[in-house]
Amino acid sequence: MPKTPPNPSFSDLAFINRQLRQRLDSLTREAHHNEEVLKRFHDRELTLLATESLPQLLDCLTDGMKSSFDLPVIQLILHDPDHELRHLLLHSGIEPDRLSDIRFVDEITTFSPRHARYKAPWLGAYLAQEHAPLFPTAGDLRSIAILPMIRRGRLVGFIGLGSHDPERFTRRHASDFLNRLATISAICLENTANREHLVIAGLTDALTGLHNRRYLERRLEEEVTRALRYQYPLSCLFIDADHFKQINDRHGHGAGDRVLRELALRVKECLRLSDIAIRFGGEEFTLLLPQTGAAEAGNLAERIRDRIQAKPVALHGGETVAVTISIGVAALRPDDDGDSQAIGQRLLDDADRALYAAKSSGRNRVQLASPASMPEKHHEITEIND
Repeated sequence: MPKTPPNPSFSDLAFINRQLRQRLDSLTREAHHNEEVLKRFHDRELTLLATESLPQLLDCLTDGMKSSFDLPVIQLILHDPDHELRHLLLHSGIEPDRLSDIRFVDEITTFSPRHARYKAPWLGAYLAQEHAPLFPTAGDLRSIAILPMIRRGRLVGFIGLGSHDPERFTRRHASDFLNRLATISAICLENTANREHLVIAGLTDALTGLHNRRYLERRLEEEVTRALRYQYPLSCLFIDADHFKQINDRHGHGAGDRVLRELALRVKECLRLSDIAIRFGGEEFTLLLPQTGAAEAGNLAERIRDRIQAKPVALHGGETVAVTISIGVAALRPDDDGDSQAIGQRLLDDADRALYAAKSSGRNRVQLASPASMPEKHHEITEIND
């Protein structure tokens, strides 16, 4: 505040008045800026709190923040020691490795020991030798903010904000809003993960741990749509345990349940993370194989068939039972186009008809829906007598 001289002249008063006006204008601009910043933070918080799924939340924390705060770089590092978040994303059809702005780390304290000690946001100049682990594709960043996400006293991740402006994030800036944003983000991460678990519980077969038929209905159209859009192959396997009723009749339904669990386990051991395994019903299983053509799907089916046949299933009391399976294989047709739901149903029907053909041909075999794609080698039939 300028001092007024004892006997100010008109020019003195005019000078003081100009200074006061400049100061008032500066305070007004700062107030408007703070109001706009507060509004952006408030809007972003409401958006985060309204998210209902993990993919939606992660999109809000990356692309959403880039848009809201006009930032070129957002990096999200998440503590995921048991690969829980990664598995939840795979359940939603999203491959975690393809999320360029997000990294999942098994142990965050060893990933970046220096930054793991942060309890509050850090703002300052970007230093490549120090901050490169958090910003691997930094480009020409000049200033950054590192927001530790802390939940129940535990570090669950970092939000890294990067700017080309050296004055965007500095030590003299207040970080209260950023700290609040990081806290809300950590709470939302926990809530959406828990919500995803509840959703998956309703889409999972309790006996085998595989997805259930309801999940297939949800995912089939999504996978077909993605395959058609990007011109990816997509295959489907229908698997049926041969003479399963005989196992129940001879050894009891408890033994039948044990066989189904073992079949599911052996099938899963043959699959990639992106493959989708479903218990279709009874002793039938369905596999959706993204980015997999008919020939490759047929080879996988043979590996699964071999794995099931190779070793009898152990029952309680030391008994064992030999089990074989029949598999029908189908893939999207070259001329498939149009209604994804109808195409998906036709894919299932093709695989189902191929399975029926495998059963009719003697069981314990793989049958491709397209005769031109039939495997050259046919295996001997090993059946459980009726």
